[in-house]
Amino acid sequence: MALIEKMTKDIQQKGGLIVSCQPVDNSPMDKPDIVAAMAQAAVNAGAVAVRIEGIDNLKATRPLIDVPIIGIVKRDLPDSPVRITPWLNDIEALAAAGADIIAFDGTDRLRPVPVKALLEHVHRLGKLAMADCATFNEGMYCHQLGTEFIGSTMSGYTGGEIPKLPDLQLVTALAEQGCRVIAEGAL
Repeated sequence: MALIEKMTKDIQQKGGLIVSCQPVDNSPMDKPDIVAAMAQAAVNAGAVAVRIEGIDNLKATRPLIDVPIIGIVKRDLPDSPVRITPWLNDIEALAAAGADIIAFDGTDRLRPVPVKALLEHVHRLGKLAMADCATFNEGMYCHQLGTEFIGSTMSGYTGGEIPKLPDLQLVTALAEQGCRVIAEGAL
């Protein structure tokens, strides 16, 4: 069974919670074994997937769980506001570490690598893609390129007020256009 069909079935049966296991940098919980334990606990409680930041965290988690892992790398770049998986080599490292789905910034901001090139690289490596978007137009652009999942992750983080909850208007609008949407952000 293909990963998308498996996730759809699990979401229908279990309710579809995807848990982000991303501790604050340099906090007491910012250790691969602790991130892996958080992911295991989430799966044991019914999570259908987890989102893991960082190669070492992903490598520690992958052997311990059997649900899909959404992998990301966060970087602070001197010449771009894009932080989420900005480089092609980040995609390669995430794929090698065991990510099933690779998420990247899908906004239209200044970036080192175009969204289309990131998506094509994810697919070349045989992985599914998730675009973290801020607006309807960004989500539709990524969807039309062939991105499997669109996240509301960046809504409010590229200008305007940061929402207290996921941007459900954005989620609804994208879903009505046939996108597979992951409601994320501000949780």
